[in-house]
Amino acid sequence: MFKRILVTVYLALAFATCFAQEAWKPAVDKEGIRIYTRHIPNSKLKAIKVECELKVRASQLVRVIMDIEHSEGWVYHSKNAYVVKQVSPSELYYYSEVSVPWPAQNRDYISHIMVSQDPKTKVITIDAPCIADMVPAKPGIVRISNSAGKWTIAPLNNNTLKVEYQLAVDPAGSIPAWLVNLFATDGPLKTFERLKLHLQKPEYKNVKLAFIED
Repeated sequence: MFKRILVTVYLALAFATCFAQEAWKPAVDKEGIRIYTRHIPNSKLKAIKVECELKVRASQLVRVIMDIEHSEGWVYHSKNAYVVKQVSPSELYYYSEVSVPWPAQNRDYISHIMVSQDPKTKVITIDAPCIADMVPAKPGIVRISNSAGKWTIAPLNNNTLKVEYQLAVDPAGSIPAWLVNLFATDGPLKTFERLKLHLQKPEYKNVKLAFIED
C-alpha cells in the first residue's frame, strides 16, 4: 500500500511539473477523437492528451488495456509486448518494444499498470509509469526510462464512457523532428481508431472483472 501511495505522489508531481507551464493546444479532431499537445520542459517530445467517448462497458475497456499479449493489435507501432509480472488482477508490469522508422532506433520500455476505481463516482484511473531496469537492456534498442501515462475513464449514460488519456515521455537518444511530430499526432489517432475496432471483438463482449463495477 505504501509503495502505491509513493507511486501516486510521484505521478502527481510528474504531471504537475510537465503540464503546468503551457496550455493544451488542439492538434487533431477526427471521428470523435480529440488530440491535444503541449511542450514538456527539457524534452524533445510533446505531451499528448486524447479525449473520446466509447460505447462500451468499463470492464471491456480495462480488459483490453490489460490484455498485453494482444496489444499489438491496436497500439501504434507496437512490435512486441508481454507481461513481466502479474502482481494482482488489477496490477501488472509489462515490457514493450516500439518499432521506430529508420534512421532512428527502436525504443523499449517497462510499464507498471495500476488500476483503481472510485467506489462512489465509479471513475476508473489507470496509472502507467515507466520502470527503467526490470528487464535488461537489449543491444540496438534505446530504453525509455522517463515516462508517465494515465487513463481516466468516467461512466456516462447508456453504457458510454468518457475516456481521457495523457502521456508525457522522454524518448531518449537521438530522434528527428519529423518523427517527434509523427508520434505526437498520428500515433495517438491511429491507436484510438484501432482501439475502437479492437473493443468490438467477441472475446471482450461479455467480459467481467471482479475489481471493476460497470
